[in-house]
Order: sequence, then C-alpha cells, then structure tokens
Amino acid sequence: MRPDTPAEYVDHNAEAARLERTAGLYPEDAEHLLLQAAAHLELADDRPRATTLYDRLLSSTSLENPHLVRALKAANLWEYGHEAEARAIIDGVRAASPRDPAPWVIVAESLEAHDELEAAQETFTEGATLLLTDVTDPPYATHPLLFGRHRVRRMLGMPHDAWDTRADTLHKAPVSLDELHDPKRVWSLGSDNPAELQAEIARLQSELTTAREALSRPFPVAILHWPADELAELVAAYPSLEPEYPSHEEHLATIETSLRELAASGTGNLGIVPGTVPSYEAFAASELASPADASLLPQYATTLAARGRAVAWPPERGGACWCGSGRVYEGCHGVGA
Repeated sequence: MRPDTPAEYVDHNAEAARLERTAGLYPEDAEHLLLQAAAHLELADDRPRATTLYDRLLSSTSLENPHLVRALKAANLWEYGHEAEARAIIDGVRAASPRDPAPWVIVAESLEAHDELEAAQETFTEGATLLLTDVTDPPYATHPLLFGRHRVRRMLGMPHDAWDTRADTLHKAPVSLDELHDPKRVWSLGSDNPAELQAEIARLQSELTTAREALSRPFPVAILHWPADELAELVAAYPSLEPEYPSHEEHLATIETSLRELAASGTGNLGIVPGTVPSYEAFAASELASPADASLLPQYATTLAARGRAVAWPPERGGACWCGSGRVYEGCHGVGA
C-alpha cells in the first residue's frame, strides 16, 4: 500500500506498524520500508512518531541515503512547530551537497511551503548547479528539481534562464509550466466569468494528470544486473539459465543496449538492480517457483526495484559506471551514449 493512497482506503497507523514489522524481517530493506512507514505516520498526523523513525534510521551506520532521511526529518519537524531544528538540518543538508536530487527537492519544497521563497529558489538552484551543470539530458529523477525551481522563480517574478527553458522542454502536459506556475491564476470558484473558470479547470486537470503520471511510476523501470561472481554462481546452480546469460560480458552489453532502447522509445525513470543468488532463491521460494524458471527473472528485477534497490541510469556525468569496473561511465559502457 503506497503512502499516497487516500485515507479512506487505508489505516495509515496500521500500515506503518506493518511496514515496521516487515523491516524487522528484512533488515537489508529496512531503510526503504521505514521511510514508507514514516510517510504513513505523517499522513496519520502522528509526526512525533515519524520523527522517532527518522531518528532510528539516522542512528544506523549503514544508511544508503542519509541526506534523504535528514531532509525528510527536517520537513516533518517544521510541520509540527520545530522550526529552528528544521532550519539547522536543512542548512546541514545544503552544506553536504548530496549527489541525489531528492534531498534538494525536499528541503527546497519545505522552505517554499513556509513562504521562504528566496531561500527555496537558492536551494533549487544550488541543487541544479551541482547535479546538472554540463548535463545535456537531465535524468528523470532531476525533473522535480527543475520544475520546482521554475515554480518558485515564477512566483518571485524572476526572468527565465536556461534551466527554466529546459524545464519547459521537459514538461509534457498540454498546459505550459508558465501557465501552471502563474501566481495570478484565478482560484476563486465564485468568478462569474465562464472562460476564466474553464481555463482554471483545464489547468487543474493538467496538474492532476502530471501528478498521477509521477505516482504511476514510484520506482524505476529496472534491468537486472548480475555481478560476475553472482552470475557464475547462478548458472552453475541452475544450468537452464545459461542461455539467458552466455557470458558476463554479453550480459553487461545487453543491459546497456536494453536501457538505451528504452530511453530512445521515450521511457523515463530507468534503473539497474543488482541481483544476488540467495536473494533470487528467496524470491523464487516466495513465489512457490523454481529458481531455474527464467520467467522469474523480470519479476525479480521489478520486486527489487519496488523495494528501493534500483540505481538510476544513466549515471551522472563523470560518475562511476554501473557495471562496477571502477571507470567513469563515459569511458566504459557509456561510450557513444
């Protein structure tokens, strides 16, 4: 059950408790599961308990994305009166310069929600400068950074710059970002001008469509990646899978080719999930199926992505290649991309 499910269809407290229990059973996925639990608690208006979960995560020494947890904690704290602590955490997140766009978006939107528009604009811009300088094709995960920056700058009456233009290009809805983010939009349903009301309905429908599209893909379309030692163990244990993986080199090449084809077809939010034999065997057992069944492989990849195990593709410019070679992506599988 996703946290965005309407309250009338879910008991958010019960769902948070279920996710906490599940995190105890699957400690390797505890970070992702507890973040979902905290989201449910926030929706249940039990913000102090959500903060307790964020603190529980931050006490761990093995977090994959501590900046994201801190950003979520700050946004939550500010919502129930702990402004000074929230501001201090936000300053710390900005100073840490995370390479993931999500913490930047969360702290900037928190500032925006509390009418700190100048600070929000500066935060969005800092994130964009860090993550998107010299990036020709902004990854899907960075789109909210550009859209949020466009929105705040529009409210501040600032002129368009190159990134605002890029945001306009990435925005695919029929109503333009300039119109959606216009601070002079007519919100009053008491207007006696049918044309104004019809225009506002069209804008709201466009916003709703965009929000639904974002929620319809809460995790990436992911391709399964077997590291060399795991692949060797897999085909040794289940020889029937060898036709799927003639060699490790061909496996890596197929991953890159498949992702490029998906990107060329217009599919966004792409990722790669690393597989392990024990995890795959456990998944097969949960499906009451044999690990030798090749049809389980895409289901396994989707399940790993849904559990937050996917790494975004393509890597950021200058980032390490996803294959684990240690070389930069542009000099490895990203050659000619």
